[in-house]
Amino acid sequence: MGSTTSCCVSASPKLRRNAHSRLESYHQESELSREETGGYLQHISDRENVDELNMEYNPSDHPRASTIFLSKSHNDVREKRKSLFINNVSHGTARRKYSSCSTIFLDDNTVSQPNLKYTIKCVALAIYYHIKNRDTDGGMLLDIFDEKLHPLSKSEVPLDYDQHDPEQKQIYRFVRTLFSAAQLTAECAIVTLVYLERLLTYAEIDICPGNWKRIVLGAILLASKVWDDQAVWNVDYCQILKDITVEDMNELERQFLELLQFNINVPSSVYAKYYFDLRSLSESNNLSFPLEPLSRDKAQKLEAISRLCDNKYKDVRRAARKRSASMDNLCGIRWVPAILS
Repeated sequence: MGSTTSCCVSASPKLRRNAHSRLESYHQESELSREETGGYLQHISDRENVDELNMEYNPSDHPRASTIFLSKSHNDVREKRKSLFINNVSHGTARRKYSSCSTIFLDDNTVSQPNLKYTIKCVALAIYYHIKNRDTDGGMLLDIFDEKLHPLSKSEVPLDYDQHDPEQKQIYRFVRTLFSAAQLTAECAIVTLVYLERLLTYAEIDICPGNWKRIVLGAILLASKVWDDQAVWNVDYCQILKDITVEDMNELERQFLELLQFNINVPSSVYAKYYFDLRSLSESNNLSFPLEPLSRDKAQKLEAISRLCDNKYKDVRRAARKRSASMDNLCGIRWVPAILS
């Protein structure tokens, strides 16, 4: 499943365009025949340009590429700050808590253990900016994601269902309902956003009012199976969404995987990038995580965790000290333990 190519992708009638067609012109111009080059071997710096170009379009694969949702939110954030400045409206920065010598404020949200509620809020906000600031010309419209062709409920779909952008609260309620009913974790929400942006990049489609629910559902379905050890089955989602069939869920999952070219790998560096970009998004939109003063019990727990990690990587540090020492043994490394009072 980790292969980047698949016979299913090329044979699928739903995928009408190559996932990396933006890069075809670049490859055609750079590839020369052996007779034209005279057996010349391409320099490594020339080959790296392809990776740099891929990095621009594939933020879900490369840790150094900027996430799409954060770049789409910049314009709205600047306009919001400008409006607040002109109208002299306080937007809550004065109520922000800052650490001092006597008190340290921390939140319970870390990259290894994100806060579920606020992570879902940030992911819903990222999806909101994707829909609001989508390309006007639009990309491909795939039938499998069209809510008119594949409704999630038996209620009649309005004629203008694809004309009105959903509000952030509506997206949050939809995602929260699935995560609450399926008992999914906050890490799964971050992986969901990674798969969503990977789908938009690989398949060259846009998320819009008419397909956002099924795209988000497919991303959650896939992320829950990849991340959680005890994954939720497709039939379980049919218990959450009463009017959807198992066959529809199976087809949604199959085509989602095909459009991703079965690339479901999420490196830790990419995961960390999306986590910190979500934190940046929350701070720029005044959706800060709740801060609490560091108590003595919590400080002791942090000290115990730090001591555990210190013992675990003691041998690694000892080897690093040996490698970093010079011939004259002039640059030794001292490890000073932190003191929490």
